[in-house]
Amino acid sequence: MSAPAPSTLAIVDAEPLPRQEEVLTDAALAFVAELHRQFTPRRNELLARRTERRAEIARTSTLDFLPETAAVRADDSWRVAPAPAALDDRRVEITGPTDRKMTINALNSGARIWLADFEDASAPTWENVILGQLNLTDAYERRIDFTDPKSGKSYALKPAGELATVVTRPRGWHLDERHLQLDGTPVPGALVDFGLYFFHNAQRLIDLGKGPYFYLPKTESHLEARLWNDIFVFAQDYVGIPRGTVRATVLIETITAAYEMEEILYELRDHASGLNAGRWDYLFSIVKNFRDGGAKFVLPDRNAVTMTAPFMRAYTELLVRTCHKRGAHAIGGMAAFIPSRKDAEVNKVAFEKVKADKDREANDGFDGSWVAHPDLVPIALASFNAVLGEKPNQKDRLREDVSVAAGDLIAIDTLDAKPTYEGLRNAVAVGIRYIEAWLRGLGAVAIFNLMEDAATAEISRSQIWQWINADVVFENGEHATADLARKVAAEELAAIREETGEETFTAGKWQQAHDLLLQVSLDQDYADFLTLPAYEQLR
Repeated sequence: MSAPAPSTLAIVDAEPLPRQEEVLTDAALAFVAELHRQFTPRRNELLARRTERRAEIARTSTLDFLPETAAVRADDSWRVAPAPAALDDRRVEITGPTDRKMTINALNSGARIWLADFEDASAPTWENVILGQLNLTDAYERRIDFTDPKSGKSYALKPAGELATVVTRPRGWHLDERHLQLDGTPVPGALVDFGLYFFHNAQRLIDLGKGPYFYLPKTESHLEARLWNDIFVFAQDYVGIPRGTVRATVLIETITAAYEMEEILYELRDHASGLNAGRWDYLFSIVKNFRDGGAKFVLPDRNAVTMTAPFMRAYTELLVRTCHKRGAHAIGGMAAFIPSRKDAEVNKVAFEKVKADKDREANDGFDGSWVAHPDLVPIALASFNAVLGEKPNQKDRLREDVSVAAGDLIAIDTLDAKPTYEGLRNAVAVGIRYIEAWLRGLGAVAIFNLMEDAATAEISRSQIWQWINADVVFENGEHATADLARKVAAEELAAIREETGEETFTAGKWQQAHDLLLQVSLDQDYADFLTLPAYEQLR
């Protein structure tokens, strides 16, 4: 008796999209289904392990480098695989979602790398997931253009030699894709984004002299890096390309991963190309993990936590040292400023801050850094050109002067700044505005001259939660309470209604966003990720 044919992926609760059959081919869906069968059980085990580790942190209020992996850290002989030519010079990287206009602008921006984002800068509507894949393939085939319906302005790709190299970021492990299911079980969004992109583009990219390159978000341990490595091996064997063709840069944007940087590189060593320092998610992770650790873990207003804070310096300097010790690229954080078309003085002040930030990163030994807007590319480029000159990177700067103890990474109380009432108001204002846009399908949103993404909303709601639960008293004498947060949120909602006008307000998702922000900020049972309850409301 022959074995039953394996079940195929079902597309659930999704309206057909133009050209979706080019992405959702039988062969591509069979590949994603096989990834799901092989690797989702381990994904589930690792998510359970995150919960166990968080419980341990709640019990001890501390973290340390892992004793069981000390031999990996002590072994000076291993290195990651040499960088392919397309990833050797990464001095400026631009980030953004994979909509058609952004795809063209990012590739044309003058940055060396474009982080094509299916994660924090993209709300995971079915349209964004599938059409984003189409836009990338169309770009590689040079059949992409765009005319803005409002301005009439047309966009087209520059010559191939002037385009950024694409590094794609799939969703984090915690998010499922409810529209693709196998036997009633949703496929992890990470496997959908990775699988469809890899299946359709791996060989195409090799033919273009590049390869399937990825950013891995929200990694919390070296065991999660090991899972990705096994996925890469399986995928390369499945389509018949050499092992090591895939390259991955891991975002060190969780506090637990900061204690496992070397181990993460070791697990991915045949496929690793670097580590990146992600600021907002990193702070969100600190709050999430140490939320019951008392006053010494209370963060001040998010804008008061700069990269020069002692515990942030410890994190970034350890990252540079770790990467260069192992032959990997160290990529710096985001310059999120969005230039104003109306206020030259705002731009002048902001550009000076961006320059100081990028100068610091280049002088600290980073090999490149992120920007959110094409106008910032020349500023970041100048900072890194001044240090690198003609060299593609500075991996030869080993930073052996850096010594970071386990306690340095969580020395939050070295900051003089304290939470302020204005900080609460800003967290509420930004949180409502971002969530409203996300619920409409926008993941990258300009708010108060900054490009905000899902990490922004996470740090906003986490700080509201932390300040209330730590019984913070603001400088004006007010206590951080649930009632105060509700009062500020009501005032903000009224201000938005007045600012937008009744018709626009009613057409938006403002009340829904207000309610969701308060839900995740005030619930005693802290939600691991805001995007989980938000995804249930995303249509």
